[in-house]
Amino acid sequence: MAPYFFRNLLPKRETRQHARPLLTVLGELTFTQWALYFSGWLAWTCDAIDFFSVSLSVTNLQTQFNRSTHDITTAITLTLLFRSVGAVVFGILSDRFGRKWPLVWNLVLDAILELGAGFVQTFPQFLALRSLFGIGMGGIWGLAASTALENLPVEARGLASGFLQEGYAVGYLLAAVINLFLVPKAKAGWRALFWTASGISLFAAGIRVLLPESEVFLRAKAAEVEKGHTTTQKTKIFMKETKDMLKKHWLLCIYAVLLMTGFNFLSHGSQDLYPTYLTVSKGISTHNATVATIIGNCGAIAGGIFAGWLSQYIGRRLTIIIHVALIGAFIPLWILPSTFSGLAAGAFCIQFGVQGAWGVIPIQLAEMSPPAFRATFPGVAYQLGNMVSSASAQIEATAGEHLRTTIIENGVPKNVPDYATVQGILIGVVAAFVVIVTIIGPENHGSHFEKAKAAFEEGAAVEGPVVDDSGERVLRNRSSDDDDDGSGNEKGGVLSDEKA
Repeated sequence: MAPYFFRNLLPKRETRQHARPLLTVLGELTFTQWALYFSGWLAWTCDAIDFFSVSLSVTNLQTQFNRSTHDITTAITLTLLFRSVGAVVFGILSDRFGRKWPLVWNLVLDAILELGAGFVQTFPQFLALRSLFGIGMGGIWGLAASTALENLPVEARGLASGFLQEGYAVGYLLAAVINLFLVPKAKAGWRALFWTASGISLFAAGIRVLLPESEVFLRAKAAEVEKGHTTTQKTKIFMKETKDMLKKHWLLCIYAVLLMTGFNFLSHGSQDLYPTYLTVSKGISTHNATVATIIGNCGAIAGGIFAGWLSQYIGRRLTIIIHVALIGAFIPLWILPSTFSGLAAGAFCIQFGVQGAWGVIPIQLAEMSPPAFRATFPGVAYQLGNMVSSASAQIEATAGEHLRTTIIENGVPKNVPDYATVQGILIGVVAAFVVIVTIIGPENHGSHFEKAKAAFEEGAAVEGPVVDDSGERVLRNRSSDDDDDGSGNEKGGVLSDEKA
């Protein structure tokens, strides 16, 4: 008989047999649900525009500050290192006080820091701004994902997850378009990209201000008011429940960080130094490198949306494994060609796999998380993985300095860093790691996490309460030998919910 974790890659039939058709569900969504989802998606898109402003400006920043590629990528590393701080701070604020205002102030902070980055005059100033910016960026993903997904019906969350995550690719694409068309014409040069990114983040904050608080939090707050709990009491309860959650789910926390470490190495290893790889190792012009980046992000958007939709039917983990396998298959097309058309095709295919796997992550993390902490837990796991993988661009830059190749430029041989081989090896090893970690992990396909208590309610960390058919809250107690938790959640992999 096949191992347990292989037999549980597919979701159980009973978790899907009462699901409504996707088009029916989408047609029943209210304007508020659509708007809240869009605000979460837009916030995550802004995060990507802000982050990739550096990746797309490496050459210009080298000229501005007279620094090497390795030095410039230090800014990327510092941003990723400090993102975990922002995830903790803003995640806790969101799970305690609600989704709206923490996200608004998070976006405003990003806008201010991105604006400031466009005014720096020295390299140390730039590094300092990007470090602080990491704190602001760190909070966005967890808050955006919880805002976008918790207000949608279960049947729509797979597709919504894929489209949400590809706000990252859309942001990268928009940043590339701005860099391609605006920056060369702007008197300020590379600074125009940072200023434009700042304005878009401020616009996203304004959109969120106009929308109401998440319905889940409004219900929870109303219930606490009826009980007569004050703000101080709710804060004490929140702190106690947070400690209880960490004691109960410490193994799940470690697993989530390992999973997100692999995923962040996949994305940053294939994207952060990609424009530099094309211009330096392949001799492609800066203009064509930007166009190839745009094509690659079109593949990312297609892959993420497709994978999110597919995961609703064949499961989250199996969808991830399929798309990571595609990454391995497309590595030769990604690194071997020397022509623009071949490299652009490789970029499209590799990002279809990378961001296809990533498209499942928002809903996979939301469903596996302790439901009361679905802003803090996924956000912190995501950003701790970012922190571990933060040196990916510097690893590639350093390895490229030691592993060299020769290209013909204007008829003359030129010795350059072999970023193609370096990235191919790195992505291949990481892809294998992600497959293994995904297989052994849990899966709570179809989880009704929106029915759980809020983190400031007593008992939120112990057993996720659900809402019964009459709308009354009841405490769910699960049997340790039951594969179904009573609310459509199923166990999967080696790390079952009881063990984690």
